[in-house]
Amino acid sequence: MSFTELIDLAAAKVGGNALACNDDFFASRHNLLKAEKPVFIEDKFTSQGKWMDGWETRRRRTPGHDWCLIRLGLRGVIRGFVADTSYFTGNYPEACSIDACDARGKLSPAALLKDHAAWTNILPKTPLKGGSHNLLPCRSLGTWTHVRLNIFPDGGVARLRVHGDVIPDWDRLKSSGRLIDLAAVENGGMAISQSDMYFGRATNMLMPGRAKNMGDGWETKRRRGPGHDWCVIKLGATGRIEKVEVDTNHFKGNYPDSCLIEGVLAPDGLSAEGDQSWFELLPRVKLAAHKRLFFKAASPRPATHARVSIFPDGGISRLRLYGRVAKP
Repeated sequence: MSFTELIDLAAAKVGGNALACNDDFFASRHNLLKAEKPVFIEDKFTSQGKWMDGWETRRRRTPGHDWCLIRLGLRGVIRGFVADTSYFTGNYPEACSIDACDARGKLSPAALLKDHAAWTNILPKTPLKGGSHNLLPCRSLGTWTHVRLNIFPDGGVARLRVHGDVIPDWDRLKSSGRLIDLAAVENGGMAISQSDMYFGRATNMLMPGRAKNMGDGWETKRRRGPGHDWCVIKLGATGRIEKVEVDTNHFKGNYPDSCLIEGVLAPDGLSAEGDQSWFELLPRVKLAAHKRLFFKAASPRPATHARVSIFPDGGISRLRLYGRVAKP
């Protein structure tokens, strides 16, 4: 699996925030974490100069480099970065490097930056290309809450993606006594395979909150032959599912007629042959347009993965699999 298929730990929609930077004269640092692809509007200008959909600093006339401090929305192990310089062609940085730290609690940007010992360089100074999706693998094994993007010497970056594995605080989650959404991205859940995601990625179903539009869910193309669409989700932890929520918010003329959800206990991973013993978590049930539906799970057996089958095709905006972590 490519690191770009993993969760973007810094995305604004999971709580990522560009806390501070030394300069954003031409374009705001907050653009770095926007979910939307960057755009270019040829004749759009501001009082500062050309409008750009990214983070852009002024031309540096003194020694040094520019930087931006980012709090990750989800604490985790970073597997790689995408430094997207789309539309930055004569004004992109020559190179970048990235530092990281693991800082719990609500520390101010000034306090974070002052503690030099807390920061570890996890991406050495690396050349960038303009107008490109620069893929930057990361081999750090640490767990991080913040990153600092350094650009040399100045310029613009449209988007920064920080892909990795979420590391939830399971002691805190279990101590709450409440049911835990074991499929949620913030709890380590992720879609690992699917039949189709032509209109919307399967992992969208596992994102926080309700979907803001149809594009913020999982949607397959219109099926013209036999069969049905499906998605396999790796749960954040082995657990017993007690309650299921299927939300078709915004899907009105294209929601699935029905769905079936199965579970499997495969702590060592799913085999390529697909011979796992799946069991029903939710028998096939009818769905409705633009509606949140809740169901009681059918089996108390522990599961590591869930398979969602939709008949015959269509879109689901959110899926919640509420349960409790199973004792080893």
